[in-house]
Amino acid sequence: MLLIVPAILKPDELALARSWLAEAPFVDGKLSAGAAARRVKENEERDRNAADVERLDRLVMGALARHPAYRNGALPLHAASPLYARYRPGMTYGEHLDDPIMGTGGVLYRSDVAVTVFLSDPGAYDGGELVIRTAAGEHSVKEAAGDAVLYPASTIHHVNPVTRGERLVAVTWVQSLVRDPARRELLYGLNLAREKLLAAAPEAEETAQVNAAYLNLIRMWSDL
Repeated sequence: MLLIVPAILKPDELALARSWLAEAPFVDGKLSAGAAARRVKENEERDRNAADVERLDRLVMGALARHPAYRNGALPLHAASPLYARYRPGMTYGEHLDDPIMGTGGVLYRSDVAVTVFLSDPGAYDGGELVIRTAAGEHSVKEAAGDAVLYPASTIHHVNPVTRGERLVAVTWVQSLVRDPARRELLYGLNLAREKLLAAAPEAEETAQVNAAYLNLIRMWSDL
């Protein structure tokens, strides 16, 4: 499932994130890439060893955690600290697949869902589309600043070369309670119907049936 989540970051949060990144040191993005991805990765990333990165993490991950579409779409069990990537003219990230197991310091997690939060206005740069290969063909994503896209981390994807301006994004990965992407998509759609029924007819028998089906499928499919 490819899911666009609008307005993850509010305008004041977005302005704060941009101001912090404007003052932050960046390093070669290849330093965080695996052996295969390193060959095609040409970008810069905020230095995670520099001071004050935790305040940016709290801002971005707090906003994600509060958003119901993120919670219902990703069903997060564990989320990684974000990478903050910068693309300037000539920079790109060729076709690659995210590493299946990530983590440092002995804390490992499975990457089920990839999340990109757009920090630059789409009119501020040319190129830089995130292109995700799906069963229905390639899907090009270039969303408004503050929006996010969620998609299976098992999907081949790339970032088109930036030809003007600067593309800033925050990228994180989620280990989901439900490993299988087809099951997560089914649960997301079922939950949309469930929430509408709970709001419109909370006492109806069919509401109770749909609610029970959703909760018990979570119980059945949870990877715990």
